[in-house]
Parts: sequence; C-alpha cells; structure tokens
Amino acid sequence: MLNGIRIVEVEGLGPGPFAAMLLADLGADVICVHRKGGTVTPGMPEHSILDRGKRSIELDLKNSADIETFKSLVATADGLIEGFRPGVMEKLGLGPDICQTANPALVFGRMTGWGQNSALSHTAGHDLNYISLSGALWYGSAPGDVPLTPATLVGDIGGGAMYLAVGMLAAILKAKATGEGCVVDAAIYDGSAHMMNLLLTMRQTGNFGVTRGQNLLDGPHWSRTYRCCDGGFISVQCLEPKFYAQFLHLMGLANDADFQHQFDRSIWPTLCDRLIGMFASQPRDHWAELFDGSDACVAPVLNPEEAMAHPMNSRATWVEAQGALQAAPAPRFSSQPDWVAPASPTRGQHTDEIIAELDQRNS
Repeated sequence: MLNGIRIVEVEGLGPGPFAAMLLADLGADVICVHRKGGTVTPGMPEHSILDRGKRSIELDLKNSADIETFKSLVATADGLIEGFRPGVMEKLGLGPDICQTANPALVFGRMTGWGQNSALSHTAGHDLNYISLSGALWYGSAPGDVPLTPATLVGDIGGGAMYLAVGMLAAILKAKATGEGCVVDAAIYDGSAHMMNLLLTMRQTGNFGVTRGQNLLDGPHWSRTYRCCDGGFISVQCLEPKFYAQFLHLMGLANDADFQHQFDRSIWPTLCDRLIGMFASQPRDHWAELFDGSDACVAPVLNPEEAMAHPMNSRATWVEAQGALQAAPAPRFSSQPDWVAPASPTRGQHTDEIIAELDQRNS
C-alpha cells in the first residue's frame, strides 16, 4: 500500500522502530540508519522483528562525511523518524530546519514520551511513567489492586508508535499535495491520553467516574478476569443485556435472583466473589469449551504460543519465521497478496547498496 514511500529511521528504541516496522509492513522502503560500529542493545536480538522488511545502513552521525551521506539520504525520503530527547538531532546538525532545507517536503517524525515542549520534555521516563501521568493507567487493574497494564502496549505502542505512524501518514498525504513537509511531534503522554476518549464518552453519561471499581467496565462482575483451578484465567465482558443473559444461562445462573440486576453497582462486589468461587472450581479449558461459539463474550486468556495454536489463528495472525514468533501485519487489504514474513537485516547489510543508489542519483 505504501509502495514508493521512503522512510529514513534513525536507530532508536521501542516505539520509533515499531512505527517504522508498521510502515515497512505496509510496503514503505524503510532504511534504518544504524550507528557505525554500534552493538545490539542489551536484551535485544541480533535480528529484531522490529527491523523486518527494512534495509540497514551504518553511519556515524558525528562524522562529517557520514553526515553528508545522511543528508543525501534524507533528500530522497518522504519521512524521517527519530526518537532522541528534544534537541539531540539539532546538536548533530540534523534538526528539521537543516533536513527540510535539503528536502522541503520531508515529514520529520519525532517520537518522545513527554513531547518536544513540555515541563518534563528533557527528563527521562518510560512507558509506565507516561501513562501514569496522562491518566491512562488509572483504570488498569481490578478494584483495589495496584494499577498494572500490559507492558509497553498502552504507552509505547498504543499512545506512541501508532500515533506517530498515523501522524506520519497524514503529513505525507499533505506533503504530496502541497510539497510542504512538517514536524510530527508524537508524545506517548498525548497519545495515551487521547486513547481514553472512548471511556470519557461514558463519563458524559455518568458511567465512568474517577472512583475505581464503580464504573461500567472496571467494576462489574461481568467485566473482569477470573482465575481457574489450574492457574489459568478466563475473561468475561458481557456488557449488553442479551449477551449477559447468555452468560447467565451457560453458568446455570439464569434463575438466580441475585444476578438479575446487571447494573446495580451495590451488588457487584458480592457477585464478583460468587463468580470467583465458581470459576475456581474448574480448569480454564473447561470454561473455554463451555462458552466456545456462544455470544456470552467469554474467552480464555492465552499466552502468545497458545494463541498461535488456537483455531482462531486460521487467519495466520501469529507466525513463526526466521526462528521468531511474531504477529502478522494489520490491518489487511483485499488488493494485497498473503503476507510472507520478510527477513530482518544485519547491521549495515545494505550500506554499499544504498550509497551506490545515492551516487547514481547524484551523478
């Protein structure tokens, strides 16, 4: 879908590389500028899934010759992605003003936690810090528990990488029409707050306040996860009354008077306790089989390996390629062939190839 679009990615961590992977998955020519002589970040693999489908060039952005190569590369690009603290690219002499002098239509994508200009823009932080201050972490657990959300998903990926990718695409569309690029200031703090607007629509009707456990999705017995006797978990979220009725029927509770008042907040804790006991009486797969194919909105909590083995993976959402378990691109397009996982490059694998392309372009 993005054939003909080129993105230059300056090597970074987390949401920046993820956004670049997403654009590569969509067909963009993504060239990752790896640090010359650099090494793999501790804890990361030599061939990262986040680099799949990209090309790699090694440059030293403190070396004058390599800086000129970088500028030549930027001149061929539709977009650039960097994830340094504010001001670092400017100190390298590669800020938006310099890069857009070489390429006025360039979309300069900046990925940070706190934004380019804020009270905390020059301080360190991580996913959990950004979403805790933005408000996005507040509802991230069962009532009374310490707030905890899935690692990196709400902040780095949801509030960061996805917003950067959408912003880049929007700005590239405008640049194609006008010839004018811009700076995309993607802050995890902003994006994770924006993601809460669905919950805030419920706040408009009084169904989502600030007291945890008293809201439409974070307190009811019909909207939580339960532990089973084998240590597995089952998720329940039957919001609509017709789905709730199916849930009660399959649980043998259709005639239980206590469960007939679905939206009575005063009895939610008591009904939660009753369901805790019921779900703890059987293993996870017992419940998964009981609810399979129903509209009761109940599903087992699977780890990625189990998800790959589940019948739902007939969509080939989970694949194993180049020895790595990974998820296929999303969304899907009717005009595109089935996806085959591309390889991830080694550092600098395409340096000579890319420099030759630039030389040919400039000759």
